[in-house]
Amino acid sequence: MSSQTLIKIPKTPPRAAPADAGLPRIVPQRRTGQWIAAALVLALLGLAVNSVLRNEAFQWDVVADYFTTTAVLRGLGLTLWLTALVMVLGFALGTLLAVMRLSANPVLRAVSWGYVWLFRSMPILVQLLFWFNIGALYPHILGIRTVDLFGPVTVAVVGLTLHEAAYAAEVVRGGILSVDRGQIEAAQALGLGRVRRWRRIVLPQAMRSIVPPAGNMLIGTLKGTSIVSVIAVQDLLYSVQLVYHRTYQVIPLLLVATLWYVVVTSLLSVGQHYVERHYARGTGR
Repeated sequence: MSSQTLIKIPKTPPRAAPADAGLPRIVPQRRTGQWIAAALVLALLGLAVNSVLRNEAFQWDVVADYFTTTAVLRGLGLTLWLTALVMVLGFALGTLLAVMRLSANPVLRAVSWGYVWLFRSMPILVQLLFWFNIGALYPHILGIRTVDLFGPVTVAVVGLTLHEAAYAAEVVRGGILSVDRGQIEAAQALGLGRVRRWRRIVLPQAMRSIVPPAGNMLIGTLKGTSIVSVIAVQDLLYSVQLVYHRTYQVIPLLLVATLWYVVVTSLLSVGQHYVERHYARGTGR
């Protein structure tokens, strides 16, 4: 009798019934209205884009010819330079005003509040025209003729900087106030000096609240520099105006300026996104 090994195959246990057996099946809600609305919006957007691209009145060939001309690029360079300088000077002065506003000295607080109140109350065009005609009030400053001291570019820098500083002061003050007081008290308990507390504790946390409105201010300043064309500063808008006053091609030249503003604004928006993400590290946002 030969020995054989018997292998017992275990019986498969009966499969348990699903937990939701007998319950009604969940059917996702049909969003027919949303799909119809989306299709309608896309159709209208397509018609608008098609009308712009195929409308010969826009003269896209003229736009392409003038888009990178020397005069336009020179005006763009002045616009970028003016924007960068005004933002740096405006935030430097605005930070000083914010610190004065948070000071325990009532005189400093009053002066800072008065500055912000005055320059936020005056339209920027009025400020530029006022500084452009400052020679009527003060013909000489420090023995120098005011007309020689305050040229169009200087007037643009001074007027825009004083205007931006009033808004930057409130942005910086709001960012500082957003830092929890307990963070500063904990730093004091650890024996950190005043400068180190501001550099390592207050500013990194305040920047989370400062960067978004500061980015909006930067983009607004870039577009707002176009107003200096009224005092004959040869920025981007003034440069294209000089061209279309000679060629009478108003629409295509305005499109040249518009497209450059769109390009630069888009690049600044991308940069703002990465700066915000840098300062948002360690948060749940």
